[in-house]
This record gives sequence, C-alpha cells and structure tokens, in this order.
Amino acid sequence: MKPDPMDTLSCFSLTTNDHVAHLVLNKPERMNTMHPTFWRELDQVLRHLNNEGQARALVISSTGKHFSAGMALETFSSAITMDDNSPEGRAAVFDVLTNLQSTFTLLESLRMPVIAAIQGGCIGGAVDMVTACCIRYASREAFFCIQEINIGMVADVGTLQRLPKLLPMGLVKELAYTGRRLSAEKALAHGLVTEIFDTPEALVAGALACAKEMASKPPVAIWGSKQALNYARDHSVEDSLRQMGWLQGAIWSNTHVREAITAAQAKRAAVFPSLHPLQDFKSLG
Repeated sequence: MKPDPMDTLSCFSLTTNDHVAHLVLNKPERMNTMHPTFWRELDQVLRHLNNEGQARALVISSTGKHFSAGMALETFSSAITMDDNSPEGRAAVFDVLTNLQSTFTLLESLRMPVIAAIQGGCIGGAVDMVTACCIRYASREAFFCIQEINIGMVADVGTLQRLPKLLPMGLVKELAYTGRRLSAEKALAHGLVTEIFDTPEALVAGALACAKEMASKPPVAIWGSKQALNYARDHSVEDSLRQMGWLQGAIWSNTHVREAITAAQAKRAAVFPSLHPLQDFKSLG
C-alpha cells in the first residue's frame, strides 16, 4: 500500500473535524517561508481536499511570530534559476511563474470556502496567498507588506491582480510602490480583513467557528455561491445574472431547501450530502 502523502507533510499539518479542514503552516523557525517543498506540499494538499470532497470549508493558519515571511530568498540562488542573460532564459521565467501562480489559484477554485487566519507578518508571497482566499481574519498585531518592491522586483504571484479587487486602487499603489506595512486595523477599515482578534488563539478559534458554520450548509449551494461570486467579480452584472440563471438551474434542489427549513423549524442540525469525489481522468485506466 502506498503511503498517504498527507501523512508525510513537512511544511504543514492537516486535520479535518466535522467537515472542516485545518491546514497549519508549521515551520515557525523559518518564519514559514515558501521554498520548493512548501509549494509542492500546498499543491498536493489543496488537490487532495478538492478531489476528496469530504471537507466543506478550509481554514489556513500558521505558527510562530509571523504567518509567513513569503518566498524563501535562497530559492532564487539554488532551486530556481532566473536567467536574464538570454531571451530563452527570460521566456522561461513566464513558465516558472505560471506554475507558482497556479497553486494559489487553486485556493480560488477549490469547491469550498477558504478562510485565512493571519497572525504577525503576512509578507511578500504570503499576500499573494491570502488574497486568493475567500475571507481573511487577523490578529491585532498582524500586518501586510508587499515586500517584493523592497528587494528590487515586482510582486508576481497574484497580489497585484487580486488586491485591487479588495482594496482601493490608490492604497494598493501606495503599498506596491513603497513596500510599507498595512496594519490589521487599517486592513479592517478598508475591508481586506473582516474581523480582528486580540490573540492568535482567539483568531484560530474564530476562523474555525466560522468554517464550522459554513460547513453546516449544503455543500453544493456553497460551491454554487463561490462560483457565482468569483464570476461576478470579473464580469458585468448582466453577464453574471445570466451565469446565475444557468448555475441555479444546474444545482437547484427541492430536497435541500426542505431539509434546511425542516431542520430550522425543529431546531436541529440539517443533514446534507457531501460533494462527489473527483477523479483525475489522466489517472484512470
């Protein structure tokens, strides 16, 4: 029997209770920086959760002083060679970045909501990561920093594409051009985070409580809501309303509506089926 790759994670720990998955960055001694193993394991975990269909919400939290200090700088001097000496080398940068971007895009495309619970610094690549999540909670001492400009480069794994959907453009430009820190309080005021907690422990408890509430709803309706919201973010109202009609027609369930109403009237927890597991077509046969 092949070992379960989820049992051999080195950069994360993963637990699932009551249909809520909790993924924890667990390299505080390295400030949870993003080296090749981090990217590989994160990609594996997200695909596993998405394909399995049992988790109905995902919380991502961290350990130590900082949520994550972003990309491990030694990656660029060892694991990844950014060749700027030829057009062929510069063209290859596109493919490297596309590969990294696709992992964080999985957070957007997962069939479940994703809550980021951010303590301490959320720096560089970590901003790329949390902007791809559905909801961001923060501890009071948390801050956000587009660090890339401070080390002579452009943020390139999603921050500059997703953050303008979450913050006023003028503020995004100020942060991107200066590398200044955005405090949790200011992030709350501008809507980047939806709640601040006094301690990291309270932060994680609050995120898990919200995820548990989400997991109590019909998973297919949550899936549909996420599809509709992501589509509406990037399309016109007219196009989004048309998409909503197709979407609702595809997933409408009288059974789910009756169960939700009956359970509420009886003051009991509603019972809904999980999403079907997915199979990788390429692995069949």
